[in-house]
Amino acid sequence: MLLDVSKLKNEPGGTLAFEVSLDLSDLTFCGDCRAARPVHAAGTVRNTADVFVLSGELTATLEGVCDRCAKPVTRAISLPMHAVLSEALANDDGEEDPWLFLLDGDKADLDEIVTTTFVLGMDTKFLCRDDCKGLCPSCGKDLNLGPCDCKAEPDPRLAVLKQLLKEKE
Repeated sequence: MLLDVSKLKNEPGGTLAFEVSLDLSDLTFCGDCRAARPVHAAGTVRNTADVFVLSGELTATLEGVCDRCAKPVTRAISLPMHAVLSEALANDDGEEDPWLFLLDGDKADLDEIVTTTFVLGMDTKFLCRDDCKGLCPSCGKDLNLGPCDCKAEPDPRLAVLKQLLKEKE
């Protein structure tokens, strides 16, 4: 969807509201995490000295498998949206700013802004909850349900120290 900002060009301090829903279910994160329903974004664009500042909020429902305990998870997320819309690049230092979007004439590509916000806002791990303990690496028991009966094996890197203790006895 294209957002026409031509009405704001001659109105310093003026604002323009936007709202868009975008199907991003084809994008996957953290293995098999994806947007279960269309991603919804709403906010405003403000003219600040011929640079348009977009701010708003993106909401989505994610479905996937917990990276630690392998349980199916459905979770709602909310991400802030901030972007600068400009007719030209502000600096030519060779560094790209992921939050600077060039206008095509008087139009901004909201689909690109929403997709970028969604992708860059994703966590590197998809967890059922922040304090998920995961699975025991030996027996596979879900440690969220309680401790397992596995005996902790000593770290093989410390075997030399164990030898020293035996020699001392």
